[in-house]
Amino acid sequence: MPQTESMLHRFGQVATLLALILVQLPLIVLALLMLVLTFALGVVVLLPPQVRMVRRFAELHRRLLREWTEVDIERPYLPEPPPPVPQADGMYRSERTLYKTPRVPAWNNRWKWMVSDPATWRDDVWLALDPVVKVLMLPLFAVIPARALRMYAQWCELLLGATAASRLAGQVSHLRRTRHLAADSQAAEMRRIERDLHDGTQARLVAIGMTLGAAEQLIDTDTRAAKALLAKARDASSETLTELRRVIRGIHPPVLAERGLADAVRALAMDSPLQVTVTVDLPDRPESPVEAAVYFAVSELLANAARHGDARTAAVDISHHGTGLRVTVTDDGLGGADPAKGSGLTGIERRLAAFDGVLALNSPPGGPTTVTMDLPGVLPRKQADAMPHWKIVVVVLLWGTAWCPTFPQGIVAAIFKIFQIEKPGWFLPLHLPGPWQWPAIIGMIVLGATMYAVAHRIPVNHDRRIRMSGGVPTNLRCS
Repeated sequence: MPQTESMLHRFGQVATLLALILVQLPLIVLALLMLVLTFALGVVVLLPPQVRMVRRFAELHRRLLREWTEVDIERPYLPEPPPPVPQADGMYRSERTLYKTPRVPAWNNRWKWMVSDPATWRDDVWLALDPVVKVLMLPLFAVIPARALRMYAQWCELLLGATAASRLAGQVSHLRRTRHLAADSQAAEMRRIERDLHDGTQARLVAIGMTLGAAEQLIDTDTRAAKALLAKARDASSETLTELRRVIRGIHPPVLAERGLADAVRALAMDSPLQVTVTVDLPDRPESPVEAAVYFAVSELLANAARHGDARTAAVDISHHGTGLRVTVTDDGLGGADPAKGSGLTGIERRLAAFDGVLALNSPPGGPTTVTMDLPGVLPRKQADAMPHWKIVVVVLLWGTAWCPTFPQGIVAAIFKIFQIEKPGWFLPLHLPGPWQWPAIIGMIVLGATMYAVAHRIPVNHDRRIRMSGGVPTNLRCS
């Protein structure tokens, strides 16, 4: 009975895909008409709505296939252009023209972004070919609906999935944002160091100088008072040295550079007013900037737990997941931590963002508070992460043989069939009885397309598993 319900459920999904053809056909006509009016008659205002319309329909298919087949088709679109920035005179430039408002430059930037994005035209090609593919796969939908849906998802991924160029553009955009965050974090650190030196060390040195000056004036008239002032200056110099060492540790602790993250966090736990237990499972040391970011993040969290959470105990767990680093800090405090209240969590997020890291917070009122920090790909990658040889052989064989069923036994045989060309030669489907020729031709085309899709999918799935093993679960976000 459950198997029957599953089959009915799959047939319902197939029926939904086929029903979408009724929407797709008029959409194709409308999209083509808008493109013709845009580029033939110069009605450029029609392109943005045409692109948005096609992208929404493509996104509908991505969402349905992700829910039905668990094939996550990554969005391929280039990052949107940033809003126009005014010049020194308050004007906005678009090429050689100046505007008083950002409306026209913003519209021009979005238009160029849509036209120059290859995914725009790949979406149009997919929109035009997709109804044909659905009709050709009807026999497979009827016989093996579950597998046919996955094959259809792989076909959609060929045109609707991300490309190397779009991924690179997304990474460049992300690096640009993280660079700004890192620059802001560095500027904040410099301001903090300057404030510590100005309000602490510098003030103490000035006071020592004044004390020594007063002792110099009293040394001939009141020796006892002068000695008392010198003793006071000596104590102040000792306190200044201690404070200067604390500032230096705030820049980069010597124990972190000498002994690594694990021992540095253990030393941090010993200096904390809380009872802190530290668990570390790291096969290799991360890079020095990563160690510093994690160290100061843990330091900030322990300080928050003692100062704001009224906690007594805390636990720090540092572990690895593939090439990813995960740090969990838990305390038994009052809870209710909120990044919006200026508790230092925003600064931690800025530190982690420089390494594509994210922070997840769980702090209900009454506690406990748990903060999880994930930094993907910051540990050295091991050779075992490379794709196995048998997978490489399969991919090469698929790419090397998929052309045969796709083109000569499929597309070329279909052309011979349509135009009734004599001497079919080695086109196998044309040697079958008449009623079986078209199903065989369609089957060959589907087989070849599936082979291409599988050859593309194997390395993509391998890379995705590697990223997930050292990456960040999608449900981890600061809340």
